[in-house]
Amino acid sequence: MLKTYRYPKFGAVRPPELTGVSHRYPVLIVGAGPVGMAAAIDCRLQGIEAVVLDDDDTVSVGSRGLCYAKRALEILDRLGAGDAVVDKGVEWNVGRTFFRDQEVYSFSLLPQPEHKRPGMINLQQYYLEEFLVRRCGEVGAEIRWKNKVVAVTPGDDGVRVEVQTPAGAYRLQTDWLIVADGARSPVRGMLGLDVEGRVFQDRFLIADVVMKADFPAERWFWFDPPFHPNQSVLLHRQADNVWRIDFQLGWDVDPEEEKKPEKVIPRIQAMLGQQRQFDLEWVSVYTFQCRRMARFNHGRVLFAGDAAHQVSPFGARGANSGIQDTDNLVWKLKLVIDGRAPARLLDTYSEERVFAADENIMNSTRSTDFITPKGAVSRTFRNAVLQLAGEHAFARRLVNSGRLSVPSIYAGSSLNTADADLFAGDTVPGAPAEDAPVAIDGDPGWLLDALGNRFQLLVYADDPTRVDLAPLAALRAAPVAVEPIIVGARAASLPGVRVLHDVKRLVARRYDARDGSAYLLRPDQHVCARWRQVDAAKVATAVARATGNN
Repeated sequence: MLKTYRYPKFGAVRPPELTGVSHRYPVLIVGAGPVGMAAAIDCRLQGIEAVVLDDDDTVSVGSRGLCYAKRALEILDRLGAGDAVVDKGVEWNVGRTFFRDQEVYSFSLLPQPEHKRPGMINLQQYYLEEFLVRRCGEVGAEIRWKNKVVAVTPGDDGVRVEVQTPAGAYRLQTDWLIVADGARSPVRGMLGLDVEGRVFQDRFLIADVVMKADFPAERWFWFDPPFHPNQSVLLHRQADNVWRIDFQLGWDVDPEEEKKPEKVIPRIQAMLGQQRQFDLEWVSVYTFQCRRMARFNHGRVLFAGDAAHQVSPFGARGANSGIQDTDNLVWKLKLVIDGRAPARLLDTYSEERVFAADENIMNSTRSTDFITPKGAVSRTFRNAVLQLAGEHAFARRLVNSGRLSVPSIYAGSSLNTADADLFAGDTVPGAPAEDAPVAIDGDPGWLLDALGNRFQLLVYADDPTRVDLAPLAALRAAPVAVEPIIVGARAASLPGVRVLHDVKRLVARRYDARDGSAYLLRPDQHVCARWRQVDAAKVATAVARATGNN
């Protein structure tokens, strides 16, 4: 028998509040999934005390969130967990689509050359959570296992949280509450809030299968295959010889019946062949929906991940978008807590991430409608597209087995400063920064790794030694500090300023940078302004706008 995953158990520690100790926390987080723990790690990296409450004592059961896209990996790098995920996960770039018994379409996610992270990594969610639990311990983010939130009472200056544990009940006070307790979100229900959108009447069976197979690390998607007619099937490779198979079942099935091994095993044998040896690691039946809350911030209660928005699994948009939620939220919360930005800055968390959620919901809904047509006309159209795609390029653009997760560009964000100068390329205000190879003190590195969790001003220079450092020093001393980084076409060393060498001139190319060009980056590495020449007054104005101080 092949090795299967052993779920760790995390011991519940007696909370100090049960012994009469009272403490008000700056941030409490409900939910120790990937989103909640990412928020906790980010808080600790920015000096915010944060405590995570979770009603379980282990990681998620089954593969669940499986595909982690390049942008999420870059965020995990900043949190200190990226290497563990990439080292354990399975990299893939090719997706293949079949109609009945013929391949009709394939695509490649391979990004531009010279990026640190690949387009996509497959890894079971329990591994990601295990790595994040470990990272929480490293940065001092406390996780209270078997601590179930049973009541939440918001106030003007904080939130009261009632918690039930095996050792008894207690009460907590917090300045801010981040809710990341999943799609069913008990906290959302306690507050009488709801999500709106579309629920799809279809069911899918997930089977995590442990087997040795020489299939390539690719995403395979079948429409109407001979082994599962009139439905769809998805196959992914994961770590440890685990393969994820999703079978479309239709709506009129008994989910509990379909999960029984005597029902699951014949489906897998029909797909893989009777001779293939395998073990079932996990089986589940799921339905899905594309819905979101009207807004993600409600006073001092902030919602993130599936608690705020849900999409179908086609396109790997769930966990990826949730991690991006926390990346958007925590730096803003830090500024508000420190008194360097007004509380209304958190309105832009909702503004930007509602925009991202709508983008994900739109793409996810289109994918789901193509995969699961609900009428004869739409099914006829879908099948005609698939038949044509085998021979005609125009039809391949219409094949939609899941448009994969890409980061949102907050082009219309109120935090951006509009371009006054002409630039080419895609690194526009609102876009995440593009990676590129650089040298740091002669050692090879990556641009994104050189950026921190603060405001940065990237200044491009043909000759770094000729840059006027005086206005840059003033920016560093401002109430909201801006850290200058010189990116040079040649190597140099300057006192008190980090200099990166654009060894392959890819920073210049990807940012359309010339001598003197400057990019202002937010702490989440999104561009908020850019100029052809540095002007300290304009930079200060842009920072004020990006922090809600304008």
